[in-house]
Amino acid sequence: MSVLFKGGTIVSTTGRYVADVYTEGDKIKTIGTDLDVPADEVIDAKRKYILPGAIDPHTHIAMPFMGTHAQDDYETGTIAAACGGVTSLIDFDLQQKGETLLEALERKQALADGKVAIDYSLHPAVMDPRPEVIEEVKKACLEYGTPSFKIFMVYDFRVDDATMIRLLEETKKYGGLVQVHAENVYIIQHLNEVLAKQGKLAPYYHAKSRPNIAEEEAIARAAKMVELTGSRIYIVHLSSLEGLRQVKAAQDRGVQVFAETCPQYLLLDEERYKEPDFNGAKYVMSPPLRTQASNDALWRGLKDRSVQVVATDHCPFDFNGKKDMFGKDDYKKIPNGAPGIETLLMLMHSEGVVKGRISLERMVDVLSTGTARMFGLKDKGEILVGKDADIVVFDPDQKFTITQPKLHMNIDYTPFEGIEVTGMPSAVYSRGKKVSQWNGDQMEFVGEIGRGKFVKREPSES
Repeated sequence: MSVLFKGGTIVSTTGRYVADVYTEGDKIKTIGTDLDVPADEVIDAKRKYILPGAIDPHTHIAMPFMGTHAQDDYETGTIAAACGGVTSLIDFDLQQKGETLLEALERKQALADGKVAIDYSLHPAVMDPRPEVIEEVKKACLEYGTPSFKIFMVYDFRVDDATMIRLLEETKKYGGLVQVHAENVYIIQHLNEVLAKQGKLAPYYHAKSRPNIAEEEAIARAAKMVELTGSRIYIVHLSSLEGLRQVKAAQDRGVQVFAETCPQYLLLDEERYKEPDFNGAKYVMSPPLRTQASNDALWRGLKDRSVQVVATDHCPFDFNGKKDMFGKDDYKKIPNGAPGIETLLMLMHSEGVVKGRISLERMVDVLSTGTARMFGLKDKGEILVGKDADIVVFDPDQKFTITQPKLHMNIDYTPFEGIEVTGMPSAVYSRGKKVSQWNGDQMEFVGEIGRGKFVKREPSES
């Protein structure tokens, strides 16, 4: 299969230029002007951008959590991704008690085999950090193709500081990366008790129980562990102004602390929790939504490069039947998470680029090129000869109003309902094969279930 994209504006992290792109099989073969080569498919890309496919490095597909499961499986989740211009994802793989990292990876890959419509990889989450599991980090980095490791500073499966230090030391040896959900569990436990005694249990108090200071303290502590070990760390779903200050303070000291944020922390605030009739439960996620001041600070962090990646933390639970499955009388019983993989690119373009918060080139960096570099996806993230032909033909002028019925995620709501975006994919290609297209009203999946593959990632050389 060969495709010739004619006359589009190719966008990189450093600029843009008009050229043709020729792909053959899985790869980009030629880039040039006025290419005259036979192709199975010719795409008129004039007045459109040619973007590298977005990479979502933070998803929870079919994840068991709080007595239920995230509703997207690898089929529905990757169809939704493809329809949003996401051509690769890295899903979290939560190690179960007694499992090795390899057993955890094989269990999750078995769920994905034959179902994925786009390429994927996995981050092992270290939840049973036995000594032999810490030793297995070497194989995960060098053999399994999964050189990034999630740890939690909250929940019953959190790790202690000693475990964090050991993981940081091991990942430093082999080019791995520790990813941290950074919230202080004791602050949260204390406030849960205080709010319960006061009878404050509505969804709004989910945000009050997990204040900015809980994220701020945990990031500061994690950064000190990195400073001690000389390793690297990546803060997932950074949500607050105060947390960002700690990230920047560490970076200013020369400590290798990296951070991602998500569209919900850029665009939504805690007032959403006050929506009537339990609708605030739609936004119950951890960390919670913050204030407009934190929204603004995170946009600045993207612009000044103190925040390196935008991901989604895609973790869908139906509003009806899942968010309320344990009742409506206690925010602590609401399954945490929200959908987002399909709306990532459209929101970052419309709310970021169109509104002047970040440049088009910076968008490509935080959604594609920088993400590929951060996580060792050597064949992804750029429109360059030799790279995988993961390409989004993007119409910067196409209008679309986000509404759940026109999306493909396996859930009954979107937290971004009613937002009108400017700019949508017109066609999306995964390794040279079209997986979705604009049909005049919404995106339509046209790909092949099962064509996606597991991608081994490379450890960092630094």
